[in-house]
Amino acid sequence: MTDRLTPQQRHYVMSRIHGKGTKPELLVRQWLWRHGYRYRLNVKSVPGKPDIVMRPYRTAIFVNGCFWHGHFVQLGVRSGELGVDALRHCEASFRENGKSNPNNTLIIENSNCCKIPQSNRDYWVNKIRRNQERDQRNYQILHDNGWQVIVVWECQLTPQLIEETMLRVELLLNEHFLALHQPKAVPYEYQETPAAIAAEE
Repeated sequence: MTDRLTPQQRHYVMSRIHGKGTKPELLVRQWLWRHGYRYRLNVKSVPGKPDIVMRPYRTAIFVNGCFWHGHFVQLGVRSGELGVDALRHCEASFRENGKSNPNNTLIIENSNCCKIPQSNRDYWVNKIRRNQERDQRNYQILHDNGWQVIVVWECQLTPQLIEETMLRVELLLNEHFLALHQPKAVPYEYQETPAAIAAEE
């Protein structure tokens, strides 16, 4: 499928897409604010510069666009990109799904919410793969430092799903908060005193 727009039009459209203050991000922020949660935005001191940072909950919330972060997109490999074992594993997964990859070419499995463009395909595949790898690195750093990471996907914020999604986010926030602030049992010394005996006449 060829692009319906000219290269100049496509360039203009893509240049208008920004990484901050996106519609999905605003939906999450508005829901949290209405329900009494306070937060900071795009804190540079937190690894990965999460969209929403809630320090009392030690939680970082990433609101990911399905296209830019490759939601449920399966990226296959060329023979030179990974070792033989990884390539065999990739081939086995394709065989299980009834697909073949005889030339070890790049195989891309689109998802319902993310379709890789046909034009300039290599560029988009590499970009999405880099985004996915960077996301995983940032999530791991945060986990290693005791942060909870919550990822909210754009497709989970439709009018039919947003309430259910945000209630799950709220549950995760409260569970983590209780785990962080659970009072520790303090042992105390108990001295046994002899029972008082009534005097006999």
